[in-house]
Amino acid sequence: MPLTRREMFERSSKIIVLTSAAAAGLNLFEGAAKAATDKYKTAEHWWGLTIDLSKCIGCGNCVRACALENGVPEGFFRTWIERYEIKDDDLEHPLVDSPNGGKTGFPSKEAATSKSFFVPKLCNHCWDSPCTQVCPVGATFVSPDGVVLVDEKYCLGCRYCVQACPYGCRYIHPIKHTVDKCSLCYHRITKGLTTACCEACPTGCRVLADLKNPQDPVHEFLRKNRVQVLKPHMATRAKVFYKDLDGSVR
Repeated sequence: MPLTRREMFERSSKIIVLTSAAAAGLNLFEGAAKAATDKYKTAEHWWGLTIDLSKCIGCGNCVRACALENGVPEGFFRTWIERYEIKDDDLEHPLVDSPNGGKTGFPSKEAATSKSFFVPKLCNHCWDSPCTQVCPVGATFVSPDGVVLVDEKYCLGCRYCVQACPYGCRYIHPIKHTVDKCSLCYHRITKGLTTACCEACPTGCRVLADLKNPQDPVHEFLRKNRVQVLKPHMATRAKVFYKDLDGSVR
């Protein structure tokens, strides 16, 4: 009779036997680190993302690129786009829609509203992430270069981190039954590439940011623009920075 995930976890606390196949199956962080070039040093980077909302056109390219790059199952999202509509300057009651996560764009509205804009969302890769604090087995963690990752080999699927995330960016994979989320394309950025969503964005709305690199454009972006993070009252020290974030955005 096959063991359940929990039984495997309990037995592994007593003894671990590595076969050649198991040894080859490295966890997410180890695999990404091994794939990185010799020039990549985790201690020299601290990753984040900037989003210029004035440039988002709601095309869905980022959502599609993310799904293709990371094998995101249909109906689930590592990143998605929301459309906000503000009527009569009522910031407290915005109309928000996100059909299929904005993956195929948005249908036009019959009646014009006083204000309408798009807001891309994803994991905020927080400095003080609530998800890492509640995980009972350390399956979700912050890498030395500031990316919040999930090691699915340790994940129990307990959903504690899903509930703890104030941004709603985690889900249980319907096949693996473990938590999945944005990894900031860690397998790409450790090789000197940008994320799939940034690469696919036709307007440059999303830009990968290395906060430890003094030459990175992120510093000028933060200095010259009105920049906010989502839900600052949660004190997570989020590292996805939005330019001109409207007060109605939740």
